[in-house]
Amino acid sequence: MPKKCQGQHKQKEQQEKRPVTSTFLLELPLAVDAGQAARLRAHLEAARQLYNAILSQGQQRLRRMRSDPAWQEARALPRTHKAERAAAFSALRKAHGFSEAALHEAVKRLRVGWIAEHIEAVLAQTLATRAYRALNRVCLGKAKRVRFKSRGRGLSSIENKRNDTSLRFVLQPASEGNAGYLLWNGDQVPALINWKDEVVTHGLRHRIKYARLIQRPASSPRAAGADAQGSRYVVQLALEGKPHHKPKHTIGQAIVGADLGPSALALVPQQGEASLQVFCAELAPEACAIRRLQRQMDRQRRAGNPEHYDEKGRIKKQGKKRLPWKNSKRYQATRRRKATKERKLAAHRKSLHSRKVHEVVALGRIIILEKVSYKAWQKRFGKSVGLRAPGMFVELLRRTVASTGGTLVEVPTRTTALSQWCHGCGRRVKKPLSQRWHHCECGVGPVQRDLYSAFLAAYLDPAEPTPSCARYQAYWEGAEARLRAAHERIAQRAREGQSLPRSFGIPRAGARLPKSPGEPPQEPAFLHQWEGLEAWNESLEPPAL
Repeated sequence: MPKKCQGQHKQKEQQEKRPVTSTFLLELPLAVDAGQAARLRAHLEAARQLYNAILSQGQQRLRRMRSDPAWQEARALPRTHKAERAAAFSALRKAHGFSEAALHEAVKRLRVGWIAEHIEAVLAQTLATRAYRALNRVCLGKAKRVRFKSRGRGLSSIENKRNDTSLRFVLQPASEGNAGYLLWNGDQVPALINWKDEVVTHGLRHRIKYARLIQRPASSPRAAGADAQGSRYVVQLALEGKPHHKPKHTIGQAIVGADLGPSALALVPQQGEASLQVFCAELAPEACAIRRLQRQMDRQRRAGNPEHYDEKGRIKKQGKKRLPWKNSKRYQATRRRKATKERKLAAHRKSLHSRKVHEVVALGRIIILEKVSYKAWQKRFGKSVGLRAPGMFVELLRRTVASTGGTLVEVPTRTTALSQWCHGCGRRVKKPLSQRWHHCECGVGPVQRDLYSAFLAAYLDPAEPTPSCARYQAYWEGAEARLRAAHERIAQRAREGQSLPRSFGIPRAGARLPKSPGEPPQEPAFLHQWEGLEAWNESLEPPAL
C-alpha cells in the first residue's frame, strides 16, 4: 500500500476511534469594523447561494428517488420486517445519491468561481450537511418542505467542523495578552472577552471543537456594536466538557412531578412545597404591544394600497399572480419597531425559561412529566404556544437536567392518562378540558386538575408507566394538604385582583354553585365541598378587562 494511502487509512481509523464527548456553547461578541463587516456580509451571501444550490440539487435527488417504483415497493413492506425495509430504503438512497456523503461530493462541483474565493471546502461540507438534514426531515415525513434562503432573509450563521482551518477561533496565551480572534479569509476579528466573568473564564479553559459565526439584527445601525446594515456579529464556540455551574443554582435530590400546559405549570415534588403558576406571565404586556404594532402596520398597508382591497376590506384574489405592494417609509419604520419588539420578546422568553429551569432543578434531579405533542398544541392553542414556547422550555430543561447528572422522564399519555385517572378507585374517566377539577365518587377530591396530574407523575414508576392504586395510597394523605395550599396561594392572588387563566379553576365572582356533580363541567359542582372556598368566591371581584 502506498505511504499516502496508509496515512489516510490511519487518519480514518483515528477519527472513528475518537470518543464522543459532551459539548457546551460559549458566546462572545465581536468588535467588527466597517471593512470587516462588508466582507463578512459578502461571505455569508456566498454561503447562502451555495446552500440554495446544494439544497436544490438534493431536492431533485429526493424527488427522483420518490418517483422510482422501487420506493413504493419498499413502502409496501410490512413494518414488522425492519431489516428488509431498512435494506430497501438504503439501496434506494445509494442508487439515487441521497446521502450526506453524496451531497459532500456534489458540493465540490458547485463550489467554483467566485464562491470558492469566499467559502472553503470544509465550510461547504457543513452547508451540505445542513441541507441534507433539512431534506432528510422531508424524506422521513417530519417536515412538508424545505425552505430556501431568500436574499432579504439571508443566511445568518455558518459553522466549521474543526478549529484548525478556515473559520477558526484563536486564543492568545497569557504571556501575550489573553486576547481572542476569529480568523476567516484573512480577516482577524477581535472578540470582546470579559475575564472577570466566571462563565467565560470557565469556558475558555476547555478545548475548542469548532466555531460558529452568527449575524443578529440590532435595533438600528446606530445601536452599540452594529454595522452599517444594523447587524451585530458574535462567535459561538463549541467547547469540550460541561458548562459552568454557578453556586447560586442549587440542585435538589427529590423526584418532581410536573404538568405543563399552554399557559400553566404545576410542580409537585415528593418532598417540599407544591406550586401552580402562570407560565411566562411576564410576556403578556410585550405581546400586547406587538399586537398594537401589527394593527398599525395593517392600517398603513391599507392606506398605501387601496386598490388591493374590495369594498368589504378583503384582499382581492389574483390567482397565482403576486400583488405589487407599496411599502411607505412610515410602514417600514413600524415594521422595524415590530421586529425590535419581537427580538426583545424572544430574549425575554429565553431568560424566563432559564430562570424557571433552574427553579425546577432546585427541587429535584429527576423530573417526570407527560410526553405531549407541542405541534398539536400549536393548532389548538396557537397564540399561547407561540408566546410562551413550552416545547423550547422542555428542551432546555432536558439539557440542563442532563448537565447536572439528573434525568428528565417523559411518560406516554396513552398509558398514563394522569388527568383522567383516579388513584382512589383506579377508574379512568375522560374529562373535557373545561373541567378543571378532579372530584371522584370514591371520595378523592376536589383537587385542581393540573396539580393532581403533577402529583400522580411525582410518584409514578418510569419503568412501569401504568399507574396503580396501591402506589398512591400511602402518599395521598400528606400530599392533599400540599396541593390545597398551592391552590390557596393562587386564590389569594385572585383576591388581590390579578387576572388568572380559566385553566386554574378559579371560580368567577357571582358564579352559581350547582347542586350535584352530574351537571355540566364548566360549572364545577364540587367547589362548595372545599371548606372556605365559597366564602372567598363571594368576596372575589370580577377581573379587570
